[in-house]
Formats: sequence, C-alpha cells, structure tokens
Amino acid sequence: MDLLHSYWRMEYVTAPERGGQGHENPFLHLPGMNDDKAALILYRGDHNYLVLNKFPYNPGHILVVPFREVAELENLADEERNEHMALIVKAKCILKEALHPDGFNIGFNFGSAAGAGIPTHLHAHVVPRWNGDTNFMPVVGQTRVLPQALSATWEHLRAYC
Repeated sequence: MDLLHSYWRMEYVTAPERGGQGHENPFLHLPGMNDDKAALILYRGDHNYLVLNKFPYNPGHILVVPFREVAELENLADEERNEHMALIVKAKCILKEALHPDGFNIGFNFGSAAGAGIPTHLHAHVVPRWNGDTNFMPVVGQTRVLPQALSATWEHLRAYC
C-alpha cells in the first residue's frame, strides 16, 4: 500500500478557530512580518495585497486581502474596493501566465455559515483549475493532493508579479 503524507494538513486541523472574537487575525499580522516570502505575500497594493492561501484548494490558490480589517464589501472605501477588484484581475492574470490553468474559481465567503474561515476580514479567493484536477482523494479521503510546496509556488508566481 502506498502512503500519502500531507503534513501541512495537521497545522490546519489542529489550529484554533480563526477570526472569531479573541482570536488573532492572520490577515492583519502577515503584512507586518516584513518578510514577504515567509508571509507568502506575492504583491502589495496601496489598500490590498495578494497572498498565497496557506491551506490551498489547488496550487496557486491566491487570496486578495484588504490591509484593513473589513467584514463586508459595502464597508470598503471606494478606492479600497476598486483596487480589490483590480487585484482580483491581477491575480488571475498572474496565474494564467505562470500556471496555464484551464479555468478559475473566483469568489468570496461572507459569514461562518457561508464557509468564511475569518469572517471578520473579507478576502477574495482566486483558484486556478485544470481539467481533471478533482479526483477521489478530496471526496473519499478528505485529503487534497498538491504537487508543489507553497514556497516553490511562491517563488514561481512572484516572478510574474
């Protein structure tokens, strides 16, 4: 029998709930690390930044995050909202050029009931998809198989920023 090791999952499984009252918001902490590679930040705008999802659905899964903690789109200032959309487009273009996916999932989850892991801080998901990238592992084994380490993905995508 072959064994599949997804060591990165244990950090996710054992992590305390994020974004609730009394919990640290990593989206506020990451920009202050002053080490974009360690933080997985690909690009910084004036009001938002692009960061690799630490617990991705697929390789290249990028989050578009405002620097300011805001839960709802309507609470972003016009310049924040405009740049947020521009960075969604930038993330898609980066992924298209760097990874050549067959398609994309782009979206938001607002509130815990909708699947938001950090409901106090909105963020957009830009997920590259390839024909045949969904297999039995997520369905049966509740495990995603990622063919590349986050640090390698960061190195590759950063060259396209």
